[in-house]
Amino acid sequence: MKAMWAGRFSKELSKELNDFNSSIPFDARMYRQDIEGSLAHAAMLAATGILSAAEGEAICSGLESILHDLDSGALRPDPSAEDIHMFVEAELTKRIGDAGKRLHTARSRNDQVALDLRLYLSAAIDETRALLIELLRVLLDQAETYASAILPGYTHLQRAQPVTFGHHLMAYAQMFTRDLDRLADCKKRMSVSPLGSCALAGTTFPIDRQMTAAALGFDGACGNSLDGVSDRDFVLELASCLAVLMMHLSRFSEEIVLWCSWEFRFVELDDAYATGSSIMPQKKNPDVAELVRGKTGRAYGNLMSLLTVMKGLPLAYNKDMQEDKEPIFDSVDTVRQCLTIFTPMLATMRVRTDRMRQAASAGFINATDCADYLTGKGLPFRTAYQITGALVARCIQEGTTLEALPLSVYREFSPCFDEDVYQAIDLDACVEKRRSYGGTAPASVQKQIASLRAQLGIAAGASEAKEVLA
Repeated sequence: MKAMWAGRFSKELSKELNDFNSSIPFDARMYRQDIEGSLAHAAMLAATGILSAAEGEAICSGLESILHDLDSGALRPDPSAEDIHMFVEAELTKRIGDAGKRLHTARSRNDQVALDLRLYLSAAIDETRALLIELLRVLLDQAETYASAILPGYTHLQRAQPVTFGHHLMAYAQMFTRDLDRLADCKKRMSVSPLGSCALAGTTFPIDRQMTAAALGFDGACGNSLDGVSDRDFVLELASCLAVLMMHLSRFSEEIVLWCSWEFRFVELDDAYATGSSIMPQKKNPDVAELVRGKTGRAYGNLMSLLTVMKGLPLAYNKDMQEDKEPIFDSVDTVRQCLTIFTPMLATMRVRTDRMRQAASAGFINATDCADYLTGKGLPFRTAYQITGALVARCIQEGTTLEALPLSVYREFSPCFDEDVYQAIDLDACVEKRRSYGGTAPASVQKQIASLRAQLGIAAGASEAKEVLA
């Protein structure tokens, strides 16, 4: 395909440069957005009298036929084309003649590609948010099922205080809800049309930028033509949002990897979402979680790549900006793939409430409640803390637990102890008493679930949670 800009040059472009310069291998995925933008542009050119009605109609008809053929597979992008924009324009001219050459009036590829990318990524945000909603539906169902199931909560990966598994899952639900909000905010700032900025300075033609912006679903048009073609903040912001989302998935994956180990055995993944070993027949590996954890690095790398591309660019458009697409497309694809596999893995995993309870029974995770008990008897908290610490040391020395320690031993440390201390340090009581807003008490967890369901419009559903008992 002959380059559209060949008039200025006396030699053919070398094949090596053509291959190096071409972006169609990756920007061809934006063909639909490119044609939608061109349809809006052609309609505006006809409405403002820049094109005749007949020319506008011919262009729109030709573009719609190209879109139909690309959708059906009857037409494929020409790999020798420089980019998807040039391919569509050349194909249009082939189909309708000279009228096709008028489409690019009052437009540049600079504003065209910025437009296509905004349209494409806006649709990608919608798809990602829909996948997040499905993940949240599963999380809420699982949290409801296990709102009362006790497991040890950790700090520094050391057993700290008893919580419920439902409460633990709701922490991730909050993270993914923030991801939803971030993506919605990102889309809001993305909803500005650069079309009509042209190469960098606007145009001498009497275009109607608000008309094209409205036709394409934008909230308005960008207020500065230089910024319109050189802005990639929306790409950087989306890459950042996706990197944070992947970080949340990675943290969750790390816990699932730990929970699947024989050292924890808190959960077991369904056979459909685990793999085996080529040499060790006993192995059942949490490869889904490990791959999600590993793919997080791609999202981080893509964000850094984009920031680096943009960091030293003068206004306005520079060819460096062609490097914006592959990283953001990879992040979009990676997040889509991870959410698509992570959600059913979570929905079908088997939860070992017996193992969680067994782990919670060790490690003195009710020690804070013992100190709170003494505080309730009138001792200052720091004094109560020191007494409880001494009790724990005694238990470790004698190989016992706070629950099994005789009352006579308790009273060696403080006369404030009475029979009711055993109720105060009971694991169920420890959890039940934490009814503060956002706390781990089952009633509090149920409130968190109900609140998030209402916020997200997710109805209660039949959970696919599976419990395994010893």
